[in-house]
Amino acid sequence: MDYYLNLINTIGIHTLLGLSAYILLLTGQLSLAQAGFFAVGAYSAAVLTVIFGWNILPAIGLAMLITGFLAFLVGFPALRVRGLMLVVATLAFGEFVRMFFYNLKWRVTHDGVEVGPDGTMGFSEIRYFAEHGWNSWEVTSLIWIFVIIVMALIWWADQTRSGAVLRAVGEDELAAGTIGIDVTVVKVAAMTAGGIIAGLAGSLYAHQITMLDHHAFTVLLATFAIAYPILGGVSNVFGTLVAVIFIQGLLVEGLRFLGDWRMLLFGALIVVVMNLKPRGLFDSQTLQWIKNVLRLRFFRRLS
Repeated sequence: MDYYLNLINTIGIHTLLGLSAYILLLTGQLSLAQAGFFAVGAYSAAVLTVIFGWNILPAIGLAMLITGFLAFLVGFPALRVRGLMLVVATLAFGEFVRMFFYNLKWRVTHDGVEVGPDGTMGFSEIRYFAEHGWNSWEVTSLIWIFVIIVMALIWWADQTRSGAVLRAVGEDELAAGTIGIDVTVVKVAAMTAGGIIAGLAGSLYAHQITMLDHHAFTVLLATFAIAYPILGGVSNVFGTLVAVIFIQGLLVEGLRFLGDWRMLLFGALIVVVMNLKPRGLFDSQTLQWIKNVLRLRFFRRLS
């Protein structure tokens, strides 16, 4: 049972990571910085609970604020580049963060035991849930409460003027500017929001996995982050969730016996989807088809 709960937890955390990139894609920003924000959130929350003895919720909250502020700072220089150059620039940021934590050594003694980040050895004393008597179901519930809240907020924002503004900037920056939309504010706000959500995902990841290592925050994680909304489509948030379930549940876990060949399938899947369904598997046409099928079945049952 613990195996399946851990898989469900992983799907929840990666859904948050995918949603952090989803917001950026709405504004036309293809960013590989999400792995960096994820790492900052993970280490920040872990340091607060392990070294300073904070409660998990305030620790997660402050970690989100830290990553949000960092994303805000990254958002301004990111405005100067776009397309492939933005991908390269944000990838460089992610690698800088990863190497920073690779070299970070901050050890303190608690009850005769040294704890804290240990450079190349990672950060292995993150036992908040076990030490405070949380069972597996409670951990899973906490993660999915955050997932549901974030998905609901993004879905709600997508139905309001805010969602229309984000999509307008993503479709055509010049046209959006001519109708009075401040493109700079919108893009930086999207980068900040994406950083906050990635920080939340990282905070939960650190305490769910109980050990942090710089190898967890490579370009592969950044690729996963943008692949989820690309495959699922940016028509709505549910496509990201379905893409995470498909990739993590089927490709990563279901095909584990294939070893590294799974990554070949993953790359091939992205290429195929981007060519056949450039707006994602769950684009507006697919959603309309699903609605029509459900409506038809409903009326058939009534008759």
